[in-house]
Amino acid sequence: MISIRQRKGVKTTEVSEDFAAQEENVKLENKLPSGCTNRRLWKILSFTVGGTVALCIGLLTSVYLATLHENDLWFSNIKEVEREISFRTECGLYYSYYKQMLQAPTLTQGFHGLIYDNKTESMRTINLLQRMNIYQEVFLSILYRVLPIQKYLEPVYFYIYTLFGLQAIYVTALYITSWLLSGTWLSGLLAAFWYVTNRIDTTRVEFTIPLRENWALPFFAIQIAAITYFLRPNLQPLSERLTLLAIFISTFLFSLTWQFNQFMMLMQALVLFILDSLDMLPAVKATWLYGIQITGLLLVCILQFLNSMILGSLLISFNLSVLIARKLQKNLKTGSFLNRLGKLLLHLFVVLCLTLFLNNIIKKILNLKSDEHIFKFLKAKFGFGATRDFDANLYLCEEAFGLLPFNTFERLSDTLLFYAYLFVLSITVIAALAVAFHNLSDSTNQQSMGKVRKCTIGLKPETAYNLLHTILFGFLALSTMRMKYLWTSHMCVFASFGLCSPEIWELLLKLIRLYNPKRICIMRYSVPILILLYLCYKFWPGMMDELSELREFYDPDTVELMNWINSNTPRKAVFAGSMQLLAGVKLCTGRTLTNHPHYEDNSLRERTKAVYQIYAKRSPEEVHALLRSFGTDYVILEDSICYEQRHRRGCRLRDLLDVANGHMMDGPGENDPDLKLAGHPRFCEEIKRNLPPYAAYFTRVFQNKTFHVYKLSRNK
Repeated sequence: MISIRQRKGVKTTEVSEDFAAQEENVKLENKLPSGCTNRRLWKILSFTVGGTVALCIGLLTSVYLATLHENDLWFSNIKEVEREISFRTECGLYYSYYKQMLQAPTLTQGFHGLIYDNKTESMRTINLLQRMNIYQEVFLSILYRVLPIQKYLEPVYFYIYTLFGLQAIYVTALYITSWLLSGTWLSGLLAAFWYVTNRIDTTRVEFTIPLRENWALPFFAIQIAAITYFLRPNLQPLSERLTLLAIFISTFLFSLTWQFNQFMMLMQALVLFILDSLDMLPAVKATWLYGIQITGLLLVCILQFLNSMILGSLLISFNLSVLIARKLQKNLKTGSFLNRLGKLLLHLFVVLCLTLFLNNIIKKILNLKSDEHIFKFLKAKFGFGATRDFDANLYLCEEAFGLLPFNTFERLSDTLLFYAYLFVLSITVIAALAVAFHNLSDSTNQQSMGKVRKCTIGLKPETAYNLLHTILFGFLALSTMRMKYLWTSHMCVFASFGLCSPEIWELLLKLIRLYNPKRICIMRYSVPILILLYLCYKFWPGMMDELSELREFYDPDTVELMNWINSNTPRKAVFAGSMQLLAGVKLCTGRTLTNHPHYEDNSLRERTKAVYQIYAKRSPEEVHALLRSFGTDYVILEDSICYEQRHRRGCRLRDLLDVANGHMMDGPGENDPDLKLAGHPRFCEEIKRNLPPYAAYFTRVFQNKTFHVYKLSRNK
């Protein structure tokens, strides 16, 4: 039912004349045969149909994505080693721990192997449950061992079907959020259709299945749906408690499954902070949500054996600072406009200073450096000085961490999503600015409040939350392409809600002087239906063609390499190479690694830079000494890295190493004046000539079109 949010201090006698029109609108929308019984039956029927459609559309999306994965790789027909190679880069590393738990003689030994792991990083014993977010792999492996399904379902299928099943939950949660905001399940249906038709920009689960975000985002969507419901006014105590429980569980699971959880929830905390400061949601509910974020993160910290990166997160420091600053400034929401504005600016300053102070204190106490590469990357990305830091440049040169490409908006426009989103966003921003200005006006002047109420539309707390959520995550996606999946999925929710929202159409029709309750009802149902028909007409044939297109996984060079390692090297052999390739080596062969793609540890980053000197201009003696310091027995060189052309000059891996080492880059182009000529040729090129200085330390034992494997001598 549509309602305007009641503002503080407004008497019932001050309700504007427009409120009567709202009530008339509500009556028109809910025009039923007659009687309370019929009305209740109609609501039950609508809820049943809407819920059934939500479940069906979620399951269909899951089946659709799973079919695309099967058709793209012919997953059911390829060999096991090919299936494992298809989990590329860090995906293979995460899946290897699921495989490791299944191969362990007992669950106890499996846990022991994860807590005292000495194969992921050579010459070092690490706690994988502390360092990585792999509890989901542990949970799935236990389920697979306990459930009587081994005869009917292979382990790899149990794993991938779980991920595709989570996609069903994800789409259902998006559907429900849009339904809660708009009041009609038609909005949820449109959100789900947009999610599927914009699949390239809303998900990448079908080709990066084990990626942490594919585990986490469904729980994040559930959390947003629960928060949207929680922010509704006048909830029953039982409903409120159950919703808080749902928010806590989804927040906890989201935090447990993704290492970047703290940065996503920090943006969520900023949303709550802004809305709370502008009095656009109840302060008590904001406090509950701050507390849930802190509690969920601390519980994850305990499960991850007091992971220092969590304890030193900006999120915990920020939330504590907000709660402390609120105690210090009790009269924040009183006074005139200028008075309140001054108090808000002071409040913001106090919160920022407290956040930085607490965060620095915690990091100094814990001697925390796990996330310093992220801040170096952000500093360089946003123009606060150039850097030669290898780790920061490694991120800066990756397309996924660059700006969002313009062609993204072209694709989103083809489905009409971007146009609808801009339409809804512009109207809700206008409403939000009006409400914010009103809330900052003299809170003691009741007559003023009544007058403002007559000329503005009320913005419900749940709408205000989703508005600011989509704006902040939009800025994040624009600055970092990899984060677009957080924004585009919510874009589907927000755009579909607006097109089905009576408040949006009411404000628009009033602005163009065509307001009429009947017109609102017509617009909120006809426009979404027309868009759904357009999407079916334009994209259904293409989706059918996509489902009928059959391809097959083909990577014979990597398969040959993995088979050779399994057949010709000792089980305890230590391998060095690129992070991405070594993740596959760990999964397919179980050999010990020098480094890997989980880049959230300072000592690992230093080790990776040392191993990567195989692609720099270093002498064979230096490279051999570095590799042997990590216990390396074999090193794998890749032509695709040594002779890389994918990136521009200055962003190739060999260029990043040259600059970090103070050497001039290869090829035509400018170099910084302080860079010098290297005293040695590039190692990965020169070693192939098999000259005596290199042959004394390295013996080639395997070669194909892509890879060259050298065995290290044990002589000093």
